[in-house]
Amino acid sequence: MIRALVVAGVLSVAVVSQASAWNDLTNSVYGHKGNDTGGIIPWSPENEKNAFAMAEANCKSNGKYPVATSIHRVPGDFIAYRCQWDPPRRSTRRYVKEPVEEVNIESLAK
Repeated sequence: MIRALVVAGVLSVAVVSQASAWNDLTNSVYGHKGNDTGGIIPWSPENEKNAFAMAEANCKSNGKYPVATSIHRVPGDFIAYRCQWDPPRRSTRRYVKEPVEEVNIESLAK
């Protein structure tokens, strides 16, 4: 009976340690990390294409909207975002069209 308990204890420790190693591998710097306030995504060209979808999935679970805060396009660096309650405002850039002076080539030749 004692041997059976010892064997069961050793097996359970082995299973838990392998599950912990798998969890560390999938949830470490190799994967997306986030909570209700924001998160980080390891940068790669593939992750940059899907970064908004990953951030939106994380923030939508809390009823929030994702806003990118930084994107460092360096392998090993991160795409950072925050989750906010209000939807992000669209930035409207206003360009002032200044009148262009007409340049007459004949007047410059004189």
